[in-house]
Amino acid sequence: MGTMSHPLEIQEGAINGPVMLRSRQFGDDRGHFSETWRQAHFEAAIGRPVTFVQDNESVSGKGVLRGLHFQVPDRAQGKLVRVARGAALDVAVDLRKGSPTYGQHSKALLTAENRWQFWVPEGFAHGFLTLEPDTVFCYKCTEIYSPEHERALRWDDADLAIDWEMPSPLLSAKDTVAPLFSGFESPFE
Repeated sequence: MGTMSHPLEIQEGAINGPVMLRSRQFGDDRGHFSETWRQAHFEAAIGRPVTFVQDNESVSGKGVLRGLHFQVPDRAQGKLVRVARGAALDVAVDLRKGSPTYGQHSKALLTAENRWQFWVPEGFAHGFLTLEPDTVFCYKCTEIYSPEHERALRWDDADLAIDWEMPSPLLSAKDTVAPLFSGFESPFE
């Protein structure tokens, strides 16, 4: 894992693409301050220009699993995600056909206290499981939400082998019947 001390702390995992980022925090007896977003710092950290066009926020009770979601080209979404309150286990699954890590995943523990943000680039399925009540999950997206382009994969697919660390999460009806990875034809190069 690589680390850079200024202006962002960066952790890269075993899969090329997803990156953990954290800005410096300044505090005293009144509280604390941190810059959560700056375009130039983010682009320097991931090595390419990115434009975010939509911000989303969800609030979920403990044990809610949302995912594994993605949008297909020409509306593929990259997401920069963070937890503003509570905690979540976040997962990115590599859907890029030519990738040596195709079908593998990266996991990140995101909490309000640890302040990590997780960059999930285009070409990855994304999901998260809330670990505390009233978890506030925030994400910046590189493309607007498009129901026609939205797809999902099963959160508990044995081929993906994701250990969510919780056997019976709360799911939407749509996520309960999402297709399996074995029948998936990836549109991502």
